[in-house]
Amino acid sequence: MGPEHFGAERREGAEALAEGIVEQEIARRGWGSGELDRRAKGDKDKLAIAERLRPETTVPVSWIAERLEMGTRGYLHHLLHRRRKTSGKGYAKTKN
Repeated sequence: MGPEHFGAERREGAEALAEGIVEQEIARRGWGSGELDRRAKGDKDKLAIAERLRPETTVPVSWIAERLEMGTRGYLHHLLHRRRKTSGKGYAKTKN
């Protein structure tokens, strides 16, 4: 992505990267279709995926909350904040 790319192009690139990470994490966990919907909004594995997406992508929290079926962006912000506070660290990084 260069300086000649603007708004929509940057957003599409960020979303494609984020979608790739989500699909990778779903496959790594052996989840089938519909698993995100079956799991609770605050599920620890869904939260781990969200934590990976934050430092590795530029997609907004609202995109992450919607894609991972975690409720509102406010609820996801709360979960991320609580996780950081209890761990005493920034965002957790997951090995690829």
